[in-house]
Amino acid sequence: MELILKEDIIGLGYKNDIVNVKSGYGRNYLIPQGKAVIASESAKKILAENLKQQAHKLAAQKAAAEERGNALRGVALTIAAKVSATGQLYGSVNTATVAEELKKLGHDIDRKIITMRDIKKVGDYVALVHFHKEVTVEIPVTVIAEGEPEVAPVAEKEAPAVEEAPAVEEAAPAEEEAPAAE
Repeated sequence: MELILKEDIIGLGYKNDIVNVKSGYGRNYLIPQGKAVIASESAKKILAENLKQQAHKLAAQKAAAEERGNALRGVALTIAAKVSATGQLYGSVNTATVAEELKKLGHDIDRKIITMRDIKKVGDYVALVHFHKEVTVEIPVTVIAEGEPEVAPVAEKEAPAVEEAPAVEEAAPAEEEAPAAE
């Protein structure tokens, strides 16, 4: 069954998209809820005309979505959770948890536009935030054991940078000696 969506439905499509769904899903849920209409030839012509007329409005929506997306670029979340001895979480980290952590950082994001699998173990993961059908932002999510110091991973990341600097300095004198040998 071919339908035109009237609103964004995560996992299916975005507003004004033409999608194919099983007829029971379309007839029993999408159409009665007002989330879609049947994609007849006349409905497709009306949709095309409406998209032409709303092109500037759609461009403004995309620009606003890109602006919100740029505000989230570079944001990384570290979430502390209760963990068993094997690294298994008591409970899970889900989209609601990610939305709460983003809100603490000053980004008011609806949990419904965030997609990710529920996290049940300690480690590094990625959450996707869908602002617009063409604007998606990846947010790295690190889950650590509650009580584990958050500074430790940062210190590990800084240590190689300090080690690399002397290696570059050692290479520089070797290059200076080489021209002297010529």
